[in-house]
Amino acid sequence: MPFSGSVPIPLTPEARAWLDTALAEIAAAPTIISTLFPAVRRHCGRAPLPDGGTVDEAVRALLLTALPLRDQALVDEVAALHRYGDPAEQRAVLRALPQIDRDGTGRFLDLVRQTLRGNDNTLIEAALGPYAAAHLPADEYRQAVLKCVFCEIPLARVAGLDVRADAQLARMLGDFARERTAAGRPVPVDIAPLVHRVRPFTTTPGAV
Repeated sequence: MPFSGSVPIPLTPEARAWLDTALAEIAAAPTIISTLFPAVRRHCGRAPLPDGGTVDEAVRALLLTALPLRDQALVDEVAALHRYGDPAEQRAVLRALPQIDRDGTGRFLDLVRQTLRGNDNTLIEAALGPYAAAHLPADEYRQAVLKCVFCEIPLARVAGLDVRADAQLARMLGDFARERTAAGRPVPVDIAPLVHRVRPFTTTPGAV
């Protein structure tokens, strides 16, 4: 049974044979990944995995890590897969970034930034995984968290908050809470622990 990270990928014998062939083909001719990447779901399925991902995402991550490319050639190939992929393929690329940025340089941050400018919540969640938590500059990370609040994405799905949340983010969320309460709108309860880092949190108008 193939593994993606620490999670085993349940594949049928036919799917595993397809994957083995695909990996060998990518090793021999890297650009063939553009043909194989969209075909993953058809050959391997999209069953859910215990880590919250899906089989097709995990298999696509294996294809990406098999690319025998380095430096700008790797960046260009991954960017093309993201650019021309459907949302499922884009999510797979975003979630695989920690595995394919072998040097940990943050060279794929442009893909995260492009995603954060969009409005697909599933893609924003995928973009704000461990890769963004490790590499996004502080101001961009704060703005990304605030965007999640506006888009009603649960903050539990944002990687790195326990480490990266700071007083400035707390103030930004406090301002957001005051605006919401002044307008008579509910305040997401999951921002309270972050605002508490600076001062007590309440939804009473004018008290945040």
